Amino acid sequence: MSTESQLSRLGLFDARVPRYTSYPTAPHFSASVDEVAFAGWIDQIAPGSRISLYIHIPFCRRLCWFCACRTQGTQTLSPVRAYLDTLKQEISKLGQTLPEGVTLSRLHWGGGTPTLLPADMMRELAEAIFAIAPLDQKSEFSVEIDPNEIDEARLDALADAGMTRASIGVQDFDPMIQNTIGRVQSYDVTANAVRMIRDRGINSLNADILFGLPYQTSERIADSVQKLLSLSPDRVALYGYAHVPWMAKRQQMIPTDALPSPEERLRLFETARRLFAWDDYRDIGIDHFARAGDGLDLANRSGRLRRNFQGYTDDTSDVLIGLGASAISRFPQGYAQNAPATSAYAGHVQDNRFATARGHVFTEEDKLRARMIEALMCDFRIDAGEIQSTFGIDPATLNGMFKDVADRFPGVVKVTDSGFDIPESSRPLTRVIANGFDAYDLSKAGHSSAI
Repeated sequence: MSTESQLSRLGLFDARVPRYTSYPTAPHFSASVDEVAFAGWIDQIAPGSRISLYIHIPFCRRLCWFCACRTQGTQTLSPVRAYLDTLKQEISKLGQTLPEGVTLSRLHWGGGTPTLLPADMMRELAEAIFAIAPLDQKSEFSVEIDPNEIDEARLDALADAGMTRASIGVQDFDPMIQNTIGRVQSYDVTANAVRMIRDRGINSLNADILFGLPYQTSERIADSVQKLLSLSPDRVALYGYAHVPWMAKRQQMIPTDALPSPEERLRLFETARRLFAWDDYRDIGIDHFARAGDGLDLANRSGRLRRNFQGYTDDTSDVLIGLGASAISRFPQGYAQNAPATSAYAGHVQDNRFATARGHVFTEEDKLRARMIEALMCDFRIDAGEIQSTFGIDPATLNGMFKDVADRFPGVVKVTDSGFDIPESSRPLTRVIANGFDAYDLSKAGHSSAI
């Protein structure tokens, strides 16, 4: 039986499962977590801790049709100005609650399009953040940069603020595909943005590229990947396009009959993966690639790789605080998400309240299953000794959990005294296998294709 046939038999091409950037996933959040819980979790951060901070900017000059993020289009800066004023108020309130001596392990500006902010607003935002929690010599400050929405002045502002890593979205360089997904961005525009970034001494560069787009073929994705490789990014995220028009109405603009089949999606992924391997990029988890010596590569080789809402990370901070509309925070106690709509978010903050609208309090079982799922997504194995020592689960119970999942995938996974392993040939099934450890009802949400 061919590898593709075996993967088909095991349900890869039919399954729709979470991406597992969190556990439980966001559809299982509820209003049981509110601003009081959020403030209480902030109070429990130890003085002098290093935390991570995510800042959400939900505006774009134009709305790309492929995107399922919570964003809104604007042609003027007036709503951006109002939002920034609210965001600064939220930052200030957080600063009044944070314990003494907190510093930032990671700072990430995402969206939307953070580089929609003009240079003066960028400086304002950075100043407000660093007034409550500074960077230190080991910190990383990354920003999502739209090559169509950046210039010298804005990059000067980001460099002056201490940005250490830039993240650019590429998606695909083919003009027909770009027009079909509503994201026109030439290679020359992208290369110029990369040049400006590196001219400022910012040498760490991330790039996102998509497979599974309409009209994509192996030849077209190979051409796009080779163009991307010519820009020498330090790490690449090769995400599968998630066609979820019931969640993201703008995706109704994308012709479904031009989308590749699940089998074709796997071939597109493998075409791109081979090109990254030939250019000496290391595989990181299920869909990332990094140059040797990059932080993700070092974390992967030392067993420190982690997974959060931004994908794979080498950040080991226990606390990630999300600020801005729809932003999600993660604490040792659970998740807290701000009100998704900018109007509701602004209403909370302007009333001098935290904007928490929903979340989830971890149970002990959540923590156990979350770690096992993360281990599979990062390392393709669950270390039985680690799980037993961390969670106090007896070997017989843990082995029973392993066996229950292994029985669903005969001949595909390995259960030994040391743990649960996914062999390399079975790794396209990782999300499907990880779902076997998920205790929540998938019917509450329409998840994306497993490949």
